[in-house]
Amino acid sequence: MSAQNKPNILLITSDQQHWFTLGCQNPEVHTPNLDRLAKRGTIFNRAYCPNPTCTPTRASIVTGMYPSQHGAYSLGTKLDESIPTLGESLSQGGYKTALVGKAHFQPLIGNEEFPSLESYPVLRDLDFWRDFDQPFYGFDRAELARNHADECHVGQHYALWMEEKGLKDWQRHYQNSWPKGFGHENNRYQDDRYPTEAQEHTWSIPEEYHYNAWIAERSNALMEDYTRNGEPFFLWSSFFDPHPPYLVPKPWDSMYDPAKVTVPKLVPGEHDKNPEHFRKTQQENPDFSDWQEPGGSGMHGCSSHLHTEEQMAKDIAIYYGMISCMDKYIGSILDKLEALGISDNTLIVFTSDHGHFFGQHGLKAKGPFHYEDLVKVPFIASWPGRIPEGIESESIVSLVDLAPTFIQAAGAKKPNRMTGLDQMPAWTRQVEAVRDHAIVENRHQPTTIHVKTYIDSQYKLTLYYQREYGELFDLEKDPNELNNLWDDPESQALKATLTRRLLDAELGKEPLPMPRIGPA
Repeated sequence: MSAQNKPNILLITSDQQHWFTLGCQNPEVHTPNLDRLAKRGTIFNRAYCPNPTCTPTRASIVTGMYPSQHGAYSLGTKLDESIPTLGESLSQGGYKTALVGKAHFQPLIGNEEFPSLESYPVLRDLDFWRDFDQPFYGFDRAELARNHADECHVGQHYALWMEEKGLKDWQRHYQNSWPKGFGHENNRYQDDRYPTEAQEHTWSIPEEYHYNAWIAERSNALMEDYTRNGEPFFLWSSFFDPHPPYLVPKPWDSMYDPAKVTVPKLVPGEHDKNPEHFRKTQQENPDFSDWQEPGGSGMHGCSSHLHTEEQMAKDIAIYYGMISCMDKYIGSILDKLEALGISDNTLIVFTSDHGHFFGQHGLKAKGPFHYEDLVKVPFIASWPGRIPEGIESESIVSLVDLAPTFIQAAGAKKPNRMTGLDQMPAWTRQVEAVRDHAIVENRHQPTTIHVKTYIDSQYKLTLYYQREYGELFDLEKDPNELNNLWDDPESQALKATLTRRLLDAELGKEPLPMPRIGPA
C-alpha cells in the first residue's frame, strides 16, 4: 500500500465513560460533536472492555492481547516494554505514531525491577520531560500526563504546556500533598503556598488551561505536521474525563441541573442472589478483610457504595458536564481533520477504556461488578466510503480488537502474539459479526477477585477462580441484570453450557508466537 493510499488512523478515547452517555442516544447528555461523528459512522452497541480498569485495558488496546496475556493484569502493574505493540507495527508499515494524553501503561510507584516513567518523583521532574524524546510503547512521540482533574499526579508534558501558556502557578489548581506511599517522604516538589485540599464539582482552573485544551491543541499540531509532510499517521488522543473526581471548570459545572438528571437506583433485593461482595457494598462500614489474600493487588471498589440521591444527582450533573466539555475539544480535533482535507482518508474510532457506575445497582465508580454499566463502552467507528454512516450495530466488539483492526486497515503486518480479531469485515458490513462473544477479565486478588466473564448475544456468565459463587444473567429477558440465575435449579444445564463456551473461548485465544514451520 503506497503512502498516498494509507489511511490515517485517529483513536479518540475518554476514560471511564458509561456507554449510554452519547447525546444521540441519551437526550439528557449534550454531545454534538460525538453525535456528528456517529452520523458519519456506525455506533456499536455491544462493545466491551477486556478489563474494567485502566492499565489492563489500555495495555490491551496497544498490544491486541488480553490482560492475562500481556501481563499488565491489574492497576499497579506495568506493561512489559518487550511486548510487540500496535505502534511498532504501524511504524514498520511507514506510519508516524503519537500518543497525547493519558497512557497509564505503568504504575505510580516504580522500583529497581520494575521502573516506571509514570511514577513519583519523575512525574514532577519537568526538566526530564522537557528533554524527553524517546519511543514509548511503539509511539514515536508521546506527550503525557497522569492526573484526573485536580489530582496531585499532575506533571509531565501537560505541566510544561501550562507553563508555556503562561500559567506559571498551575500548582495552585491541584492537590499538592502526595499520598502516603507515593513519595511523600521526598518533599522536593511540595509547595505549601498552595492548597492541598481536594476541590468539589467546580474546578478552579480556567478552561483554557484544562487538559482537554492541551490534548486538542497538541493533537491538531501533530496532525498538521504529518499532513504537511505527506506522512500517514496513527494518533491516539487520550482524554482523561469523565473519570472521577467529579470536577470541571466553569461554565460546564452548571450546564446540567441536578434536579433534572435521572438518578439510577438500587432495586431492593437485587443483590440477594449475588456473591457476598455485592451485598457488602450496601453496608455503611463493610469488612472486606476476609477477601484480602497474600499476593493480592488491592481491593479496588470493595468498599461502601452507599450514597444519597441528592449527592449522586450532583455528581451526575458534573459527570455530564465533564463529557460535554470533552466533546467540545473532540469537536476541535474533528474540525482540524476537515480543515486539513484529510477526513475522508481517516479511520476514526471513539471509545472509552471502561464504563462507570453512577447509582446503577446501588454502585458508584467501578469495582469487581461486571454489569453492562461497567464492562460495556461507547463505541463509534467512522471511515467514509467504507464504514456505513448513521447506523447502529449489535455486532460484538472487544477493545482487544482495535490493534489488529488498525493494522489490517493500514496494510501492515500483525504480530503473531496478538489475539484480538480484525473487526473490519463487520465494521464494513461484509459480515454480520466477526466474534460471537466477548471476554472480560478482572484480577485484584488470587481467588476472591479473580474473575472471567463470558458474554454472548444473549447470556453473561461470570466465574471466580476456585470459588463456588458466580453470576449468570439472561440479557434478553433480564437486560437490567436483576435476576442472577447462578443457583437457579432450572438454569444449571445452561450454566454448564456457558462454562464450556468460556473454556472454548479461552482455548481459542491462546497466543501463538510463531506458526509451526516444520514437522519436528
